[in-house]
This record gives sequence, structure tokens and C-alpha cells, in this order.
Amino acid sequence: MRENSQHHTHTAEDGTEYSHSHEKGQPHKHTNTKMVVNRLSRAIGHLESVKRMVSEDRDCSEVLIQLSAVISALNNTGKVIIKDHIEHCIVDAVESGDRQAIDDLNNAIDRFIK
Repeated sequence: MRENSQHHTHTAEDGTEYSHSHEKGQPHKHTNTKMVVNRLSRAIGHLESVKRMVSEDRDCSEVLIQLSAVISALNNTGKVIIKDHIEHCIVDAVESGDRQAIDDLNNAIDRFIK
């Protein structure tokens, strides 16, 4: 990391930490934060429903269908986050020659797609 960059760490609700760096003076902005938070809230609600279904011994097929919907919602939310990150952070990183930000994104995508 360069001497003129700032390192940021964010912690998600589940305790997972995400970190990245930015050149000094460049703001870290995401335009879809509210949409992402809303999508995550809906996914959490659906996951709670799945948990309740399991506790109530609901039909496995119904549980799997609902679980599939939660997974799809999370994957789509991840896509929004990736696009937003590319449009803002990565564009800034490329303009400033910050190769580490690109490497970090590649690593994050590899983990996300597993």
C-alpha cells in the first residue's frame, strides 16, 4: 500500500470485516447503500422464515425452495455491491494507479463466487 493512501475497515452486521484503501482526499462513496441495506433486511426476514419452517417441521421441499430464494437474494445483493464498487472505488483506483484495490476486488470476487 502506498504512503499516500488511507486504509479503511468496515464491519458488517454479522461481524465480517471488509477493508480497502483509497488515495488521500478521495471520498469513499457508494450510491446503492440504501438499496443494499433494504435487500439484506428482506433476505434476513426470509431466512428467519426458513428457520421457522424448519422448527415447524415443514416439508423439506418447501424449505429448500425458500432457502433457494434467500441464496438468490444474497447473490443478487452481492452483484449490486460488486457493480457499485467497480463504478466508484475501482474507477478511482485505476485512475490513481492503485493496483492493490484491484487485487482486493479479485480476491473478494473469488470468495464470493465459491
